[in-house]
Amino acid sequence: MSNIAETAITTNAKIGEGTRVWHYANLYDCEIGKNCTIGSYAEIGRGVTIGDNCKIESGAFIPPGVVIGNNVFVGPHAVFTNDKKPKIGAEWEPSNTYVKDGASIGANATIVCGITINENALIGAGAVVTKDVQAGKTVVGNPAKVLE
Repeated sequence: MSNIAETAITTNAKIGEGTRVWHYANLYDCEIGKNCTIGSYAEIGRGVTIGDNCKIESGAFIPPGVVIGNNVFVGPHAVFTNDKKPKIGAEWEPSNTYVKDGASIGANATIVCGITINENALIGAGAVVTKDVQAGKTVVGNPAKVLE
């Protein structure tokens, strides 16, 4: 029995052993590690890498340029961006974003490109993250600030 739902779209995706992909997830030319869960309606773009033991919840949007470590949680409807100055008809200038091991990103968070979310950081639900998050810190709000 496959761990990939028949209704998922996987185009040249490398999917690790024990990883489950739920209904209507779209995985394009990405690499996903072992023992992960990819929720329904998640979209994971070209060149994205996701480590082992990650959980990507339903509706998450992870475009090209995002690198996710091991044991990372991405909440439902979290969104990553990958171009700081998007314009129709203009050259696309992608910026990479890194999510280090053990980080957790809450539901509906927006992660603006070009930053690093360090080890074991926690991003609150609905936060808009515009700059690097230090290891072990919790950030909340818009723009996201460290919760003291």
